[in-house]
Amino acid sequence: MNIILLGAPGAGKGSQAAKLKEYYGIPHISTGDAFRSNIARGTEIGIYAKSFMDKGQLVPDDVVVRIVAARLAEEDCKKGFLLDGFPRSIPQAEALEKLTKVDYVINFVVDPATVIARLGGRRSCVCGETYHVSTHPSPICDKCGATLFVRDDDKEEIILNRLAVYEKTTAPLQDFYAKRGVLVNVDAAKSVDEVFEEIKSILG
Repeated sequence: MNIILLGAPGAGKGSQAAKLKEYYGIPHISTGDAFRSNIARGTEIGIYAKSFMDKGQLVPDDVVVRIVAARLAEEDCKKGFLLDGFPRSIPQAEALEKLTKVDYVINFVVDPATVIARLGGRRSCVCGETYHVSTHPSPICDKCGATLFVRDDDKEEIILNRLAVYEKTTAPLQDFYAKRGVLVNVDAAKSVDEVFEEIKSILG
């Protein structure tokens, strides 16, 4: 089962991907995580990607497609996968069609105010853990004890720019996949568990 999770930044795709990965036993492929891994290691492609991400802009298609194609070719993707953060444009979607078949595109519908509240309150740690001030007010990571920080792309001015970029570039994918009969909308403003149950009812 090949699934794409589609929606604005902060719509909850990452939270659902973690639950779906465990429930269905298929890998979660997040281009965001892949880029952050490269950035943390100081690789050439990571430094290049960061120059775009820090401004809330999209990383060029050719770089993203190359990383995704290599990941989909790995053994654990043979039985299916969850794509989160890709495709983000029509050219990327067209490139993906040449690589594999897509069974479902789950579109997370959420309003901008909810996105700003979610991302603006997010705190990250160098060890990879992520928290939200509403449930974890402490500035210290529970896992490693390091001081939490606000990622550059979680600052409000960057969030607003990311949403504008999403609406202009990524939102047209809804029509792209609707025409192919694989798009399904879910109300992402609900709780994590409620959204998960809705997705499970769709996938069966």
